[in-house]
Formats: sequence, structure tokens, C-alpha cells
Amino acid sequence: MSHNALPPASRTSLRRRLDHVGIGLAGLCALHCLATLVVVSALGVGGHFLMEENIHRLGLALALAVAAVAIGWGLWRHRRTLPFAVAVVGLGFMAWALLVPHGTNEFVLTLLGVSLVSLAHVLNLRAPR
Repeated sequence: MSHNALPPASRTSLRRRLDHVGIGLAGLCALHCLATLVVVSALGVGGHFLMEENIHRLGLALALAVAAVAIGWGLWRHRRTLPFAVAVVGLGFMAWALLVPHGTNEFVLTLLGVSLVSLAHVLNLRAPR
């Protein structure tokens, strides 16, 4: 799709929606982490599903895809590198969390990562056009 395929207002609106989707995904990821801790710790059930490695891989893949489009598009439009840099660091923490065993370290790395990715989307939304 060429740069001029959509009117400028539609392109901006789509990027903004993608940033909102990214923030929502980050929130869902944080909720998943907290729910896993609570459910597995309190009830001792659900660990096989909530701690499934493919859920984490899928979450990272979605975060990468949405951030690549929204943050990359924002970088191209407003030339602000801070949202891009914050997103890269956050996605790095999320990827690192996949490499450590389930537990406190994974939890902290994931929450730090999704918080940074969410912050990057907020910075991207607030960047001047």
C-alpha cells in the first residue's frame, strides 16, 4: 500500500487505533501475569494453561507486530526516536522473559517489558505530528 493510498486523517486515525491496541495488549499481558500468579498460588490450578509457553510467544509476536506498525509509522511521521527506543527496550525485556524459567524473574521482566511498550505507545500518541 502506498503512502498516499489513504487520506492523511485516516492514516493518523489508524495509527492512533494501533497505539491504543498496543496499550490494550500490554494491559492484557499484565493482567495475564497477575492472574497466573494469583490463580496458581492460591488455588494450585490452571498452571498448565496459564503458564503455557505458546501464550507468551503469541503475546510477544502480537506486541512485536503492533509496535512495528504503530511505533514505526509514528517514527516515520513525527521523527521522534524516544517512542521507538522505549518500545525496543520493552520488547527486549519481554523476549528476555521467555528465556528464563517461570517465576519471579519472568514476572518482573514481563511486567517491565509490557509497561515500557505501553509507555512507548503513549509517547507515540502524544508526539506532535
